[in-house]
Amino acid sequence: AGIGRVFCDRLAARGHDLIALAREAGRLDAVGRELATRHGVRVEPLRADLTHDDEIARVAERIRAGPALAVLVNNAGFGTRGRLAESDPAAQSAMLHLHTLAPMRLSQAALRGMLARRAGAIVNVSSVASFIYAPGNVNYCATKAYLTVFSEGLAAEVAGTGVRVQALCPGFTRTEFHQRMGLQQPELKRRRPWMTAEYVVDYSLRCLDRGGPVVCVPDWRYKALVALLGVFPRRWLGKVTAR
Repeated sequence: AGIGRVFCDRLAARGHDLIALAREAGRLDAVGRELATRHGVRVEPLRADLTHDDEIARVAERIRAGPALAVLVNNAGFGTRGRLAESDPAAQSAMLHLHTLAPMRLSQAALRGMLARRAGAIVNVSSVASFIYAPGNVNYCATKAYLTVFSEGLAAEVAGTGVRVQALCPGFTRTEFHQRMGLQQPELKRRRPWMTAEYVVDYSLRCLDRGGPVVCVPDWRYKALVALLGVFPRRWLGKVTAR
């Protein structure tokens, strides 16, 4: 759904065959059939839950066993609400697996073929939240910060090999993400500015096509916010984000 669904559509429109991964088999199969019919590409639906080590290993092995990927998009993610001391430990552990371990393992699996072919791209969907910390969302911000820094380090590591790495850092985007967190419509309407998933994905792909920066922040307003955060005293961030 959301950003991941649009990435599938845009890459299929460019002629890429897809391995599409999700937890929900019914929706996954329906999207696969739709994209295959519309764009004339092959779509392999792969049901997996990347909050579990064995599932991560299974998907990594599928990547290593096939032809080299042209593009890997690490998009899966979710958010929680509530202070760490009062939150479900299982949900917090699942978030760490999904936002950090899974992208690292899948990137590692994809890199061998990409480096051998001297071509490829890895897009890690991070967040503007990677530049802040926030009470009530300590692990979301922390795991996204890992993903952004991981992408920057990996990009430096593969420089000159023909492999590109991007940390896509969108702000508020209209998807199912916030509803699944439990945010209600009155709360969501107060959040500005919003972007569409289509805008975010198109911006990401243009950034890749043009050899843009590793850290890709869609929308000038969020670019300005990130620049401001660079000079904003860190000790004040918690007070501001708590509001």
